[in-house]
Amino acid sequence: AVPGSLPPQRFSVPLLGFAQAGAGGFFDDAGFPVGQGWDLIELPARATETSYALQVQGDSMLPLYRNGDVLIVEPGAATRKGDRVVVKTNAGEVMAKVLERQTAKSIMLVSLNPDHPDRDIPMRDVEWVARIVWASQ
Repeated sequence: AVPGSLPPQRFSVPLLGFAQAGAGGFFDDAGFPVGQGWDLIELPARATETSYALQVQGDSMLPLYRNGDVLIVEPGAATRKGDRVVVKTNAGEVMAKVLERQTAKSIMLVSLNPDHPDRDIPMRDVEWVARIVWASQ
């Protein structure tokens, strides 16, 4: 280390598994983490105060994300075509997809896994959308 230099900063964010994320009580209406049951994880990358982590469970996001990978999501970040996003529906489904198109009426999502269909979801059925800003792999 260089004399007088500060150690590299590490950032901790709340962590929750995808399976738990579909249950009630973990997010507010805007998709920010609330409530009990979150773990903490240290990141090598800079995170904002509103960032949190979701841990991939299962193989539904292969080949891009494997079981155990950690996705850092940013609820307040602007999204655009081609961004990887996490979407929660009013029915409690939580999914990671690629944003194809978002209008006032619907959101078109392309599946990361060819075995899973693309989705066109009416915006009235979407609870929140958060951009994936970092992934451990």
